[in-house]
Amino acid sequence: MGEREERGERTARVRAALEDSIATQRATLAASAGAIAAAAERVIESFRAGHKLLAFGNGGSASDAEHLCAELAGRYVLERPGLPAIALTANSAELTAISNDYGYERVFARLVEAHGRAGDVAVAISTSGNSRNVLEAVAVARQRGLATIGLTGGGGGKLAACVDVPIVVASDRTPRIQETHLAILHVICELVEDALFPNASFAQRAQVPRSEPKASEGHRVGERRPAGPEER
Repeated sequence: MGEREERGERTARVRAALEDSIATQRATLAASAGAIAAAAERVIESFRAGHKLLAFGNGGSASDAEHLCAELAGRYVLERPGLPAIALTANSAELTAISNDYGYERVFARLVEAHGRAGDVAVAISTSGNSRNVLEAVAVARQRGLATIGLTGGGGGKLAACVDVPIVVASDRTPRIQETHLAILHVICELVEDALFPNASFAQRAQVPRSEPKASEGHRVGERRPAGPEER
């Protein structure tokens, strides 16, 4: 196969992958739009009542949990106060200590015990819906009075049957499930911001302050520099 043919084949694979991802999101929209809205409502109610969100999962789902919490604690698109969201995957000392002492299957359950309170929301993410440590954490969350949201795929696995709000991506392929999970989490963030901060403005790009010049840069520290074009 020549270089042109190889490039054409790669382009076709790119198109096929993205079309498959789009098709998965469309199918999930048709099947789960109501569940996504319901999940956002649970999060909104919890934040309004002064509670927090806990999120957890393994591998790519751990990254999704951290991504969600970063959007909430930092910001999504609106300039507004931070929201209390904790990714249970982010503290390596906690994860390794609990795994060493209690076994990896208890790692998230123990952290829900430590941080979860009635009225909080637990967001459990598992592409298969059968990750044991995720299921055990959900069981503890329910016992402690947390609202539970599950993001999964395929047939939903055991997770879909044990959470208050299951969101099941319409695919059996892990990459497509994870791509759609991220889109769903972004939609939830958008709904949360719109509901809690209706008067907030869109965030502007952060302006990085200039550092103070060093004496070796051709003028003394503290001496005013000639204005640059952007400062005039």
